[in-house]
Amino acid sequence: MTTNDENTQVSVLGLGAMGAALAAALLRAGHPTTVWNRSPGKADDLVAQGARAAATAGDAVRAAPVVIACLLDHASVHEVLDPLTADLAGRTLINVTTTTPAEARELAAWAAEAGIAYLDGGIMAVPNMIGRPGSSILYSGSAEVFERHRPLLDLWGTSTYYGEDAGLASLYDLALLSGMYVMFAGFMHGAAMVAPAGVSARDFAAMAAPWLTAMTGSFAGFAEVIDGGDYTVPGQQSLEFSNPGYLLAASSEQGIGTDAIDMVQRLIQRQIDAGHGKEGFSRIIESIKHPA
Repeated sequence: MTTNDENTQVSVLGLGAMGAALAAALLRAGHPTTVWNRSPGKADDLVAQGARAAATAGDAVRAAPVVIACLLDHASVHEVLDPLTADLAGRTLINVTTTTPAEARELAAWAAEAGIAYLDGGIMAVPNMIGRPGSSILYSGSAEVFERHRPLLDLWGTSTYYGEDAGLASLYDLALLSGMYVMFAGFMHGAAMVAPAGVSARDFAAMAAPWLTAMTGSFAGFAEVIDGGDYTVPGQQSLEFSNPGYLLAASSEQGIGTDAIDMVQRLIQRQIDAGHGKEGFSRIIESIKHPA
């Protein structure tokens, strides 16, 4: 029940901030769009833009050959869609609900058994970025679905396909988010550190942004060492030198918590204790890959 028509009918299940943004982008592009949300009222703005509101999830599924699920979590996907497997059979399901890789693979297997074409997506954007430069969505699962509906997917952001393993989009999504959250925590630690000196978070952000941006240039070098497996390559900052004891001390002097730095210190110290103190900082990945 898929089609190459650029005006493919689409149904969007879930109208939180992200689901509503996805539906709005479809409407702007002229796709006949049916929307459904568990709680009432969420569809009003989209209806004003031309969407059709479905009274039930089943009505929404039956209204279109392509169904977009943007729900709360893995459990909610099954809660909403399990009763509708017969209606979904022969249709295309594009699931952009945040799930773990294992959950995405389970949904792909469930869909295959029910005769549903399945594509999983990981959204690397916040709602107000959808359809704008910088928005990126990662996909894995059915290559046929990705290629057939690529014009539709590209309405939301840059679309990148990672293969038939439905869990890969989620894996890359959550791995990237892990880096983001740790970076954010580091920024907030720094902002808390300078606050007692009367420095505003805004002023600190103006200093931190170019510094952290410059530091991302180190990623390629770290990656080369990690992939090569030799943490003794000359030119690296050693773990002994990197040990953040002075950061912990300075943080304590400022009267703030050290949780964010404690995490890094533990990763470093485990490698020093194992006799690798002279090796490069990138070796802390071994602490992460092989937890105590």
